Amino acid sequence: MLAGVRLTEFNERVVLRFGAAYGASVLVDHVLPGFGGRTAAQAIEDGVEPRDVWRALCVDFDVPREQW
Repeated sequence: MLAGVRLTEFNERVVLRFGAAYGASVLVDHVLPGFGGRTAAQAIEDGVEPRDVWRALCVDFDVPREQW
């Protein structure tokens, strides 16, 4: 599990899991229910920990727990 994920690590995980093009789309288009209607990019910009955003994406996209 992620103890403290830096933004660069977060972005690497997004690209590894979703690919560069789709990952970029996920960050700006997918609304995270637990973050007040914000996208992942908006949540991070507003100061939410990348670790928490990554976990929310993993839940929404059914990423296997061992890849969190």
